[in-house]
Amino acid sequence: MPLLNFLEPGAEFPPSSEALTYPNGLLAAGGTLDSQTLLAAYRRGIFPWYEAPQPLLWWTPDPRSVLFVDELHISRSLRKTLRRDEFSLRVDHSFRELMHACAAPRDGQQGTWIDPAMIDAYSDLNAQGWAHSIEVWEDHALVGGLYGVAIGGAFFGESMFSLRPNASKVALVALTWLLKQRGALFIDCQLESEHLNSLGARNISRVDFENRLQHTVGMTPVLDTWTPPASCGELI
Repeated sequence: MPLLNFLEPGAEFPPSSEALTYPNGLLAAGGTLDSQTLLAAYRRGIFPWYEAPQPLLWWTPDPRSVLFVDELHISRSLRKTLRRDEFSLRVDHSFRELMHACAAPRDGQQGTWIDPAMIDAYSDLNAQGWAHSIEVWEDHALVGGLYGVAIGGAFFGESMFSLRPNASKVALVALTWLLKQRGALFIDCQLESEHLNSLGARNISRVDFENRLQHTVGMTPVLDTWTPPASCGELI
């Protein structure tokens, strides 16, 4: 039976070929959530995911769910929501608040993998300009959104939440709009879900994903801005 790699603090990640097939993509345990380690992981297509009392776990699943920005699917009902312009959009306005919202218990879940250490780590990345929150507001309330890490022409999505119908989908449409402005190519969705598939995400092999990353993470944004449109209607 394959043994799980143990990652010493500051050590390099093992090759993805050493990831377990069950559970799918589990590559290593240990290490730390410092910014340098997280950025090195994302550049290799590796991300942290664990729940207490588990140790810090690192993953690179095969296949990989990816949403190419040119393949976004906006349903008729979502278009109606965007045209109604009932939400406002912000970026990085309330990063920690959004992470806490993503960490809130959901139906069928007993716990969350977004613990205080995760919130601190990604807030540090946000302060450094690597992590971003796409926020959907209704009046003065944060009702939906997502966060993730942007490197070169890729955005590595981490989590999303929604307190109103379609709010998280609006955030994803806004993210895709922003990425197109920047000349980015795709969103790493990590694991397949019906929710993301309905928006155009699809699976590709880990080898294909890693090959794309080699070219994508070194890209320089065409337009280095994270300013959302003034209204949701502009997204379509």
